[in-house]
Amino acid sequence: MLLDRLGRQSARHHRLVIALWILAVVLVSVGKGVVGGSFVDNFTVPGTESQTAVDLLTKRFPAQSGIGASVVIVSPTGSVSDPAAATAIAQTQAKIKNLALVSGVEVLPSPTTPSIELLNVQYSGTLAQVGKAGYADLVAATAPATAAGLDVSFGGQLTDYAVAPPNSPADFIGLLLSVVILIFAFGAIVAAGLPLITALFGLAVGVTSISIIAAFTNVGTVAPLLAIMIGLGVGIDYSLFIVTRHRENRAAGMEIEDSIARAAGTAGQAVLFAGITVVIAITGLVIAGIPYVSNLGFMTALVVFVMMIAALTLIPALLGAFGDRINNGSVARIFHRKEKVVADDGKPNFWERWATHVARHPWFYAVATLIILVTLAVPFTSIRYGQPDDGSQPIGTTERTAYDTIAKGFGAGVNGPLVIAVTYPAGGSIPPNLISSIQNTPGVVTVVPPSSPTTINAADNTAVITVIPSTSPDAAATTALINKLRSSTIPEAIKGTQAQAYVGGETATFIDLGDRVKDRLPFFILAVVLLSFILLMMVFHSVVIPATAAAMNLLSVGAAYGVTVAVFQWGWGIELIGLDTTIPIVSFIPMMMFAVLFGLSMDYQVFLLTRIREEYDEKKDTRAAVVAGVSKTARVITSAALIMITVFGAFVFNPTPLIKMFGLGLAVAVAVDATLVRMILVPSLMEIFGKANWWFPKWLNRMLPKINIE
Repeated sequence: MLLDRLGRQSARHHRLVIALWILAVVLVSVGKGVVGGSFVDNFTVPGTESQTAVDLLTKRFPAQSGIGASVVIVSPTGSVSDPAAATAIAQTQAKIKNLALVSGVEVLPSPTTPSIELLNVQYSGTLAQVGKAGYADLVAATAPATAAGLDVSFGGQLTDYAVAPPNSPADFIGLLLSVVILIFAFGAIVAAGLPLITALFGLAVGVTSISIIAAFTNVGTVAPLLAIMIGLGVGIDYSLFIVTRHRENRAAGMEIEDSIARAAGTAGQAVLFAGITVVIAITGLVIAGIPYVSNLGFMTALVVFVMMIAALTLIPALLGAFGDRINNGSVARIFHRKEKVVADDGKPNFWERWATHVARHPWFYAVATLIILVTLAVPFTSIRYGQPDDGSQPIGTTERTAYDTIAKGFGAGVNGPLVIAVTYPAGGSIPPNLISSIQNTPGVVTVVPPSSPTTINAADNTAVITVIPSTSPDAAATTALINKLRSSTIPEAIKGTQAQAYVGGETATFIDLGDRVKDRLPFFILAVVLLSFILLMMVFHSVVIPATAAAMNLLSVGAAYGVTVAVFQWGWGIELIGLDTTIPIVSFIPMMMFAVLFGLSMDYQVFLLTRIREEYDEKKDTRAAVVAGVSKTARVITSAALIMITVFGAFVFNPTPLIKMFGLGLAVAVAVDATLVRMILVPSLMEIFGKANWWFPKWLNRMLPKINIE
């Protein structure tokens, strides 16, 4: 077989393989230094009203189409109108106006708090054009204000882009805990180190490659963190299966090279199958029709692919290089022995006793587990999509300080104004009652009418109206306001005229993004479930097993969705993960979680069911096959799941809300899948279905090919 030969050649020529991986790391590092790009959150939602507004304003107001920044100035001892403070602010404003690509500075004193003043800075360039250097220049331009003893904080798009989140030890913690688990799993420090070395090589190549790609296309700022989180988890996981199988082969008396080849041809096939399914599922995010989400999917898939290649080549090479020295550094041996159905004293081990117990009471455990999973999923029914604003940033950061100060001095809605682009025949004007209709809409605080030349274009056929809501950008009331403006207020106001109006702005864009995901998510889930059903049918030549597997995958993901909503949206235990306020669910998180978890659950599913099928083919007894299959795979699945949970769980403490959300959701899903589903629901349902598990129509048997995993 191909993977056997690949594993054997990698082990035999281990120096060459290791050298090639080192060379790959060097090459991508050099490439990053030469062309490495920057990461930009460029949210576009083609075909939506907010995108129409953006495109229209970009074309007809080029000077106003760039990014923005907020400079918030506070006088800690008096009023910003005091002579000294006013002079310092005027000097600051003048310096900012002279910065490159700045097209205007709007000064807004707080109507309620004399100590606060807001400078809205408008750039004519994009994030990439202004860049972090532009932000540094903006900060430097506020020197007169800080020298006068005024407090200055920064917000807006430029700040969100340029300011790195506080340092987080999440990836280090996840790696450290993985080391501990691997040491206990293998009972030897060297054996535990090989999956870690492989994962680090894979991350170095994969994540650095993403930086190079970012020079040629837009890649989101969270892409590297997502890649590290998922890549570290799957990289260690894949390597764990191959190293475990190799040690079992050696314990059975196989020669080192033969053992490595056999491990690559058996466990390696499961890794290949799981890796390819993850890549296919994640790249399927293109169904969302959101370039930002598609690009995140492509970058994550790239890292998973690199990790899979590393597991299939670098792990055999390292095993060949170390030989039996992988057993050096022996420690307390807990999981390292070859899995046995019966312990050395002739008594059943824990996992056999557990599987036998579940098989004797299948209906109880099946129903009880289903009730638990459905209960965990219930909060998902109240999910509210959105984008966390700067009010969810850690207290003390400049973005959070600026956000809170603006909300105090101007109202929460100023942090997320709505921008309405209105078109009308040249030389005309906006409909006469449009402004008043918007102003009289509940939830609107202020409407800023258009005026030449900044918000009425030179051709006099397009105008911009700014609307300040009474609520924050991520509030449900703001979403309701936008929906009302679009569905009734504006259509009624422009009825009978030639005017067209489009509600846009960053807040509206995120709402449209959430609506797009909500519309596309069912189709994406259906496509992924159908893919998993077909793949598992080809692997096991069964109809019942793929059907139950698809249902269980949905239950696992549903439980993860529910817990995520309960924590972030309902606020259950939210202080424990470093947040001080509830936030909506980032719109594309459920879709990306489903794509990743599909592949991970397929990994465990195939690993477990392959063993059960082997036992059934030999014994023709479903209960005996299930008991033996569970007892032979439970420890490896548990070790792999613990690694995943620790890696993902560590990222819950990352300061970025999106990463927190992803980490918690993935950790919960893996925990549920590896325990409630694989160790309870699978054996109980297989016992209930009995021989029906293996039913497969003859006509379908002739039609579908057979995929051999082991």
